[in-house]
Amino acid sequence: MDGSSNSILVTGGAGFIGGNFVLHWLEEGLGPVVNLDKLTYAGNLQTLASVESSADYTFVHGDICDAALVAETLATHRPRAIIHFAAESHVDRSILGPDAFLKTNIDGTFTLLQAARTYLASLGEEAQKSFRFLHVSTDEVYGTLEPEDPAFSETTPYAPNSPYAASKAASDFLARAWVHTYKLPVLVTNCSNNYGPFQFPEKLIPLMITHALAGKPLPIYGDGLQVRDWLFVVDHCKAIAAVLKKGTVGETYNVGGCNQRSNREVVHTLCALLDELVPDSPYKPHAQLITSVKDRPGHDRRYAIDATKIEREIGWKPAESFETGLRKTVEWYLASRDWVEGVTSGSYQQWVSTNYANRTAEAVSR
Repeated sequence: MDGSSNSILVTGGAGFIGGNFVLHWLEEGLGPVVNLDKLTYAGNLQTLASVESSADYTFVHGDICDAALVAETLATHRPRAIIHFAAESHVDRSILGPDAFLKTNIDGTFTLLQAARTYLASLGEEAQKSFRFLHVSTDEVYGTLEPEDPAFSETTPYAPNSPYAASKAASDFLARAWVHTYKLPVLVTNCSNNYGPFQFPEKLIPLMITHALAGKPLPIYGDGLQVRDWLFVVDHCKAIAAVLKKGTVGETYNVGGCNQRSNREVVHTLCALLDELVPDSPYKPHAQLITSVKDRPGHDRRYAIDATKIEREIGWKPAESFETGLRKTVEWYLASRDWVEGVTSGSYQQWVSTNYANRTAEAVSR
C-alpha cells in the first residue's frame, strides 16, 4: 500500500488546543483523527469524552520522542497530514524545570520530522504531493515588544526570552530546515495567547476563574500591565484547518485574535463577568481577591500579532471579540465544574504552591 488514508495524525490531541482541534475537526466532519498523546499533567481524555466512541477517532497513548512508536503509528494509520501540537507550553514551568521543555519541544519535534521523512518516502506520487506536516508554534519566539512597537509579523527576527520560548524557537528552526534541506512539506503557524474551554487551570484565565470561585487570591505578576493578544481557541482551530487546506509549503502564518489586553484588564473584566454570572457568590465583588505577586524572571512585556498575511492568503480572521470569547469561556467553566475538579489533582496543587511560594502577595489598588 503506497497511498495515504483520509485520516490526520494529531500530536498532543488531549491537551488544550489539540483537544479543541480534535473536537472541531470531527464536529465539522473533516475526516478521521488519530490522536497521539503522552497524557502528561496537561493531557486529559475527559476533554474528548464526547468523541471517544466515534468510528472516526483513534487514541494512541505514547510519547512523540519514541521513534519506533511514531513510525508504527504512521505505518498503521497512513495519515494524509500530521498536525503537531504536542509541547510543554507553560513559561513558569519552563523556568522551574527547563529539561522537559528541551526534551519534548526539540527532541520530540526532531523525532516527528524524521519519521515524517521516512513515511513520506513510502507514499505514492499523488499521496506525496498532498501530504502536509503542520507545526503549531507560538508568538513568544519573537521576544517582547515596547508599547509603540509594531506587532509581530512573519519576518520579525526571533528573540526568545524564556526556556519555553527558546525551545519552541528551536523547533521552528528544525521545521524550516527540514523543508529546505529534505523538501518535507511543512507549514508553520505562530499563535498568540489562547483561551477557552478545556484549558488547564495553570494559565491566567482559568486560574483566575477557579481561584475566584473558591475565594482564593487572584495573583497578578508585578504591575499587571503585561500585554497579550488574546485568541479564542476555536478561532485558532479554524485557522489551523484553513492553513492545512490552503497554506503554501514552507510558509509561516501568524494567528492572532486582534485583542490586545493587559493582564490586569483581563482579570478585572473576568471578575466583573463572575459578579454577573454568579450573583450569589459570597466572594463578590470578585475584584477584591486580586493581589500582586513578585514578577517572574524575564517576563516579556508585550506581545502583539499582525495577522494580515493569513487573512490575505488564507481568508481567515477571528470570529470572536475578546468580550464574546471570554463570556463563552466563563460560562463553560461554570458549567464544567466536574472537568475542573478532575484535572486539578494533588500534583497540580503542589505545582501552584511551588510556583507562588516565594512571591510575596500584596494588595493592589482596584
